[in-house]
Amino acid sequence: MNKDRPKYRQIIEGAIEVIAENGFHASQVSKIAKKANVADGTIYLYFKNKEDILISVFKDKMGYFVDETMNAIKEKESASDKLAMFIYMHYKLLSASPHLAIVTQLELRQSKPKLRHEINSVLKAYLDIIDLIVKQGIEEQDFRADINPKLVRQMIFGTIDESVTTWVMKSQRYSLIDQADDIHQLLVNGLFNNK
Repeated sequence: MNKDRPKYRQIIEGAIEVIAENGFHASQVSKIAKKANVADGTIYLYFKNKEDILISVFKDKMGYFVDETMNAIKEKESASDKLAMFIYMHYKLLSASPHLAIVTQLELRQSKPKLRHEINSVLKAYLDIIDLIVKQGIEEQDFRADINPKLVRQMIFGTIDESVTTWVMKSQRYSLIDQADDIHQLLVNGLFNNK
């Protein structure tokens, strides 16, 4: 099935809303179909089951995030500026879709091992962006040469991820984007080479 067709998009967007409001386990396919304004059977033309819907939501949205972020950081020269843009884009995209933030921060974490494996394979493209930024920073001697790139990737991802989770848990009562500069400063101050 063509994933650019309107019904596919309706189902993806409907699923995000239903899963965010009800939790993954309480989100029946019939609820998703109703929210997407399609017949229950139409769901199965596009997806094998509810787990497939969740993975497809993540693939769809993460693919969009990776594309948008790569385009945004191309405009920046230094690794530090690229990291700042990466953080900003992450916060901007999730701030624009609070339901998606709930799904990514809460519902994707409660999945079965097979689902976690699929999610991790999709997440790789996102982590690759961090790796590129860190590699550039080390090569240009802006970041310390003695850092462990994999550990730095975990630190960057963990910091951004946890700040979004906290925002979701606090009912999104404050601006996530307003934290971008502070998070960037905290991260680069640990990475910069003291020349």
